[in-house]
Amino acid sequence: MTDIRIRPASPGEWETVGGLRWDSVTELGGEAVDARELFSARFAEWARTHQDSHECLVAVSGERVVGLMWLAIIPRVPSARAFDRASGDLQCAYVVPDRRNQGIGGRLMEAVVERVRELGLERVTVHSSPRAVPAYERHGFASEGRLLHVYVVHPEAQRDAGR
Repeated sequence: MTDIRIRPASPGEWETVGGLRWDSVTELGGEAVDARELFSARFAEWARTHQDSHECLVAVSGERVVGLMWLAIIPRVPSARAFDRASGDLQCAYVVPDRRNQGIGGRLMEAVVERVRELGLERVTVHSSPRAVPAYERHGFASEGRLLHVYVVHPEAQRDAGR
C-alpha cells in the first residue's frame, strides 16, 4: 500500500470522482437517475460550485483515483462559549472494489480527521452503512445517544417509489 497517496482532489479529477460516486450507488443495486457520464459531468459542476462548503480527499495509486471521502463543512449557530463555530460531516466514502481491505479507507478517515483539526471544527459525524461501522469505530468514531436524525421523504420521492 505504499503506492497510495492521500491528497485533496484537483478540479480536473472531479468528473472521475463523480464517476466513482455513481459507482458507489449502483454497485449496491441503487438505481441511477442519469447515465454515468452525464452524472459525472453534473457532479463536476456541483463540486465546482460547492468548494467553500465541501472538500474532497482522494486516494491515488499511480495516476488512478482508487478512493475518495468528502468533508462537508457546516457553520453552526454562535454560542456564548464560542462565536465562530462549525462542524464537519464525512460523506461519500468509497474505495474501488479491487483496492478494498488494504487500509485505504482508514487512511482517508485519518486524513479527514486531521483536516477537521486543521479547520478547528467542533466534531465530525458520519452516516455509515452497517458494514462500515467497525472501521469508523477503529478510527475513533463512536455512537452518541444525543445525536439524532429523522428521514424526511419528499412527496415526489414517495410517488416515484410507488408508495
